Amino acid sequence: MQRLYDFLRRHPTWVDGFWAVVLLGISVASGTTPQENSGSGTGQLAVTLPITLLLCLVIALRRRLPEQMLILAVSMGAAQLVLDMPLAPADFALLVITYTVASNGTRWASRLALTAGLLAAPLAQLRWPEAQQGAFEHVAIVIFQTVPFALAWVLGDSLRTRRAYFAQLEERAARLEKEREAQAKVAVAAERARIARELHDVVAHNVSVMVVQADGAAYVLDSAPDQAKKALEIISGTGRQALAEMRRLLGVLRTGEHQESGEYVPQPDVEQLDELIEQCRGSGLPVDFKIEGTPRPLPSGVELTAYRIVQEALTNTRKHGGPNAGASVRLVYFDDGLGLLVEDDGKGAPHELYEEGGVDGQGHGLIGMRERIGMVGGTLDAGPRPGGGFRISALLPLKPAH
Repeated sequence: MQRLYDFLRRHPTWVDGFWAVVLLGISVASGTTPQENSGSGTGQLAVTLPITLLLCLVIALRRRLPEQMLILAVSMGAAQLVLDMPLAPADFALLVITYTVASNGTRWASRLALTAGLLAAPLAQLRWPEAQQGAFEHVAIVIFQTVPFALAWVLGDSLRTRRAYFAQLEERAARLEKEREAQAKVAVAAERARIARELHDVVAHNVSVMVVQADGAAYVLDSAPDQAKKALEIISGTGRQALAEMRRLLGVLRTGEHQESGEYVPQPDVEQLDELIEQCRGSGLPVDFKIEGTPRPLPSGVELTAYRIVQEALTNTRKHGGPNAGASVRLVYFDDGLGLLVEDDGKGAPHELYEEGGVDGQGHGLIGMRERIGMVGGTLDAGPRPGGGFRISALLPLKPAH
């Protein structure tokens, strides 16, 4: 059945041709085309048969050539008036073509179809009046015969308006989708550039430490070999950490906005989370902060990522949580990674923040989080809490992913 339906949708002209044949059969069966052995059968047949065939042709080609078939139908209707051919079943084609051009045809064809439909019944009553009918009966018949044409035109025009409305909605949705993708790409590029600048500063800070320690080791190499040895160990450890950060830096594009001037300073780390949370508390956001596990030194990139995630999560809480929202931050030290859990009990961020990758029309917080965590090979889970509010859970491995 579905295949038959799809076939009929792909070949509408065949469907219209079938109904044209049915209409022709009904016209013949009803006696519209008289037999040749009737009184004036030959002359009347020469008039009625071509008009009936052409009206059936209007049905067959109505969707392929709507304007042309409208002109043909109006011409056949005028021919019936001139040649004194009474109303016949084939005149149903006038009603069908009115609906067709109102829904699919041009505006001038739609107006012509409406005008012809409204004039058809009055002209028919004037051309073939019934002597035994009064004026009221004539008016009633005119109204009764005009209403179907008006309804057909209104239905077709409504379908045209609805189709145009849906086309406009589809175009708008496609345009918004393209704009959203463009905004997401811009946000990803900007966030990667920001990460590159920050990691560059971290690596530059480590190199600066190495230079200072190397100068100190050279200075005390002869007088204090133990201090020189300790300085060399610091240089070795710092160099390895700098190389790890440089590996994470690969593949990140720079925009050139950072000016290579001034001294480099280390970026925020987990030790500065206390200051960040105190700032949030001072701004009116209650924050419960706990550390689980044994704190220990972490790679600079991991500490920077953890700090930025907490910072962005608390910013989203202040922005979307509402006036009475509260938050909790959990920092968990595992053997092979660092866990973060930031929750709030506010009304929660908009649905788009976690459904469409983090784009909310005003910021790109979750996009930035995903980019940062991806740089260190971690995982992120963000979304609404079952009891209300928003939840962000992240796991940052201590070793970079291959």
